[in-house]
Amino acid sequence: MLNRIAKTAARTSVRANGVVNNAPMKDQDRIFTNLYGFHDFSIKGAEARGDWYKTKEILLKGADWIQQEMKDSGLRGRGGAGFPTGLKWSFMNVPVTDGRPKYLVVNADEGEPGTCKDRDIMRHDPHKLIEGCLVAGYAMGATAAYIYVRGEFYNETSNLMYAVREAYAAGYLGQNACGTGYDFDVYVQRGAGAYVCGEETALIESLEGKQGKPRLKPPFPAAIGAFGCPTTVNNVETIAVAPTICRRGAEWFSSFGRERNTGTKLFNISGNVNTPCTVEETMSIPMRELIEKHAGGVRGGWDNLLAVIPGGSSTPLLPKHICDDIMMDFDALAAAPSGLGTAALIVMNKDDDPVECIWRLMEFYKHESCGQCTPCREGVSWMNDILKRWTFGQSRGPEEIEQLWEISKQVEGNTICALADGAAWPAQGLIRWFKPYLEERFAEDVRRQEAAGVSLEV
Repeated sequence: MLNRIAKTAARTSVRANGVVNNAPMKDQDRIFTNLYGFHDFSIKGAEARGDWYKTKEILLKGADWIQQEMKDSGLRGRGGAGFPTGLKWSFMNVPVTDGRPKYLVVNADEGEPGTCKDRDIMRHDPHKLIEGCLVAGYAMGATAAYIYVRGEFYNETSNLMYAVREAYAAGYLGQNACGTGYDFDVYVQRGAGAYVCGEETALIESLEGKQGKPRLKPPFPAAIGAFGCPTTVNNVETIAVAPTICRRGAEWFSSFGRERNTGTKLFNISGNVNTPCTVEETMSIPMRELIEKHAGGVRGGWDNLLAVIPGGSSTPLLPKHICDDIMMDFDALAAAPSGLGTAALIVMNKDDDPVECIWRLMEFYKHESCGQCTPCREGVSWMNDILKRWTFGQSRGPEEIEQLWEISKQVEGNTICALADGAAWPAQGLIRWFKPYLEERFAEDVRRQEAAGVSLEV
């Protein structure tokens, strides 16, 4: 115990000086101990790994204690927005005088390109999520949790539903959950594969059996959410780590990373790396260390790196000279400017065409737009058309760079949800860091088209 306190104090002083302790993360500090499915995912294996241990004692400490542990831990939402979890849960403290129940909704609609962490939790460690639902639900006074799973996740849904049945059979869910006198139910609902349902109000609309289109806010879900009742929507990873934080203590969790960016985090690493993977590491780990230590490095070596999209497809890419030293946390990446998002790194090396990469992402956002907001419905389509022409050498000159930038700015921040922002930011990152390359490329395109007698008029 004294050793742990000493280590925590040392880490805290290091964070205060703005420097991160880069000591390797120890296996005993990892929360997700069956991330790769090497062990039994059922309740027997989960209990052997420490899940459902003293859950009753955690609940009996009270909702206020659980919320305060979340606040003290510094846990921020792991779904992309990074909102402080304990603060979000506290919004549910407002008394409901009209008899409406409260709900927890778990966002398992993992549709962000490059992101594949939540599916591993549901597939290999589902009891962590289910126990987390119980702890979070108790902290908010919820009567039930709805886990909304992406429609394509068949095996994940199957394992999750099997684990839910096991938890009911063991007395951990249902009436008198864990022998605490608290009644709590968990329902699993499959979506239909719409990316926009990853937005919390669109998810709620879909859960209610309607078209998955975002709602105007206010009112916010904490006031009027699922079925007109107070609701909190959280990401799978956010909910799944809650019981471990309560068991090991907020001080333990906050000892990792740096101030405002604490805890452990699941990182996805894909693209042009030697060993793509999902790995749990400390927040604030240097990007280069993360890629080289866990993903076998960039194909062709670090000097062959072109750029990295650091937080899933909706975050702006960062060029190599930024990636050399940047840390993987909310504040460092926001200052870059980019974002931690879902912490899904998509690595591009010099064999990749950055224009084609961003165009392929724009194709995705065009397809997934719900069409409710004109800037998104029209603007993302225009951006897609421009990037497609750029990809195939049909640009109309360097002036199109400013045209794409202006369209992206008209799209960004002018819609109900953040899907349009997620489409605008990759285009902005391309222009921000590759403008000289684009100008040279487009000048050559114009020369080639003029020599072929192709008209460049719009």
